[in-house]
Amino acid sequence: MPIPTTLFPPIEPYRQGMLAVDDLHTLYWEESGNPAGQPVLFLHGGPGAGTSPAHRRFFDPAHYRIVMFDQRGAGQSAPLGEYRQNTTALLIEDIEKIRLMLDIGQWLVFGGSWGSTLALAYGQAYPERCLGFILRGIFLCTKAEVNWFVNGMGNFYPEAHQRFAEAVPVEERGDLLTAYVKRLFCDEPAVYMEAARHWSRYEGSCLFLKPQAAAIEEFESDAVSLGLGRLEAHYMLHGAFMEEDQLIRNIGRIMHLPAVIIQGRYDVICPPVSAYRLHQAWPQAQFHLIADAGHAAMEPGIAAALVKASGQFKLHGRFS
Repeated sequence: MPIPTTLFPPIEPYRQGMLAVDDLHTLYWEESGNPAGQPVLFLHGGPGAGTSPAHRRFFDPAHYRIVMFDQRGAGQSAPLGEYRQNTTALLIEDIEKIRLMLDIGQWLVFGGSWGSTLALAYGQAYPERCLGFILRGIFLCTKAEVNWFVNGMGNFYPEAHQRFAEAVPVEERGDLLTAYVKRLFCDEPAVYMEAARHWSRYEGSCLFLKPQAAAIEEFESDAVSLGLGRLEAHYMLHGAFMEEDQLIRNIGRIMHLPAVIIQGRYDVICPPVSAYRLHQAWPQAQFHLIADAGHAAMEPGIAAALVKASGQFKLHGRFS
């Protein structure tokens, strides 16, 4: 997919590895940028989307020690698409294991879409480990947001939603999440891979303000779709293993920390109302609504705002 020109030049990791976090999951992790720099943790979306080399480019590599990892079941972590032993609480503890392994005391936490969900949940569990937050495309995993994803996006992308619905028998279309869960979590590879590709194509079709064929193709690939389809359905089915609206109710735990919320005005996947609710609960956080953007971090206006935010924190330790 297109890479905005506002990002820093491409870089390679100076260190990477695999970390076994239990008897089932092994996580891919990497560090890039300045080994002696200010630590920043990048949390990818999905859940299940994984990291990409472009994600390193939101940060000045001369200043930041950039830590990225693929969450359970995602990207280069193994097993791909594994939803067992995969909960928000376990992901939070995985983050702590990585922090301790790398001997990092505190870090700036950067998360978009599901990454914003996990960033908030991690921060509320370990506020003393966080320097601040850069949050993009806010998703709080409430029942209303899950229903919007499964059904409501069809108000803007009816053709994409029709393809999504027609992938299951007509008698099951009244509850699409359950219908997809039935297929995504079955034991037949041909069945769960087809369901995963349909799920991921649906999301990829709604990602950008102007749909990008390359993004849809990438989302349909086996490497992306299995993790994305299975884990998004898994976490949506279980409300991200949190109480309803837990992240808003517990915002007081991190309200003292600097934060910036960056949101696309025409984000159909994670509508701006969630970002607005978060800002109302957290008025100290900077709030930037990007007028000409959808959901993707690689929307030019969103990418520019993310780079600007990381630059502001580099200089001032805040976002104003």
